[in-house]
Amino acid sequence: MVERTPWPALLAAAMRAGVAPRDFWRLSLKEWRALVAPTEAGLSRAAFEAMAQVFPDKTK
Repeated sequence: MVERTPWPALLAAAMRAGVAPRDFWRLSLKEWRALVAPTEAGLSRAAFEAMAQVFPDKTK
């Protein structure tokens, strides 16, 4: 059995991300994947503090 591409769901996801339908149809697969890829979590406070110890700000 061949899986059908869920175009309505993909278009709805693009619209939620602020992509106009016209622009959705112009996206390359690489651009689409970048758009919907999960974002990485930011640096935790503990990780920031550890990094700040290794790379302190220079003061005048």
